[in-house]
Order: sequence, then C-alpha cells, then structure tokens
Amino acid sequence: MDKYEKLMEKAKLNPKNIRYADLFALCVHYFGKPRQSGTSHSVFKTPWSGDPRINIQRSSDGLAKPYQVRQVLDGIEKLCREGLDRG
Repeated sequence: MDKYEKLMEKAKLNPKNIRYADLFALCVHYFGKPRQSGTSHSVFKTPWSGDPRINIQRSSDGLAKPYQVRQVLDGIEKLCREGLDRG
C-alpha cells in the first residue's frame, strides 16, 4: 500500500482529523497541480463535465474541512471508476 492509499484510508476512517497538507498532497497526486493556490483556497481541475473542480480550504487549526475531505474522496473514486485515474 503506497502513501496515497494510506492517506485515503485514514481520510475515510476519520475525515475530521486530516491535515490540510495531506489532503493537498492527495489532490496534487490525483488531479495535478492546482489552478489556484496561495490563498486560503486551492482549486483543482477535474476531467469531468458539470462542475469540474475540487476546492479545498485550510481551517484555522491546520486541518482540512471534513466535508471537503469527503468531496475529495468522492472525486478520487469517480476518477478511478471512470478510468481517468492519474495516480
């Protein structure tokens, strides 16, 4: 199991306790470099139509927001399901 799979398992088990840096690393691995970064938000483009982005934000405690962790996990699952996996 590589480090990204371990991060995903950790995020699935407890989305309230994932560091923003870990979620950011997962997003870069699966979605590529963010199209916006350096502000309080990082925005990643996704290859599907509709709302083609993943938006994550750092909380004041350095953790990722739990609902955004779940959105990232859903996006990664969609990539894998549709055969668009970059990781």
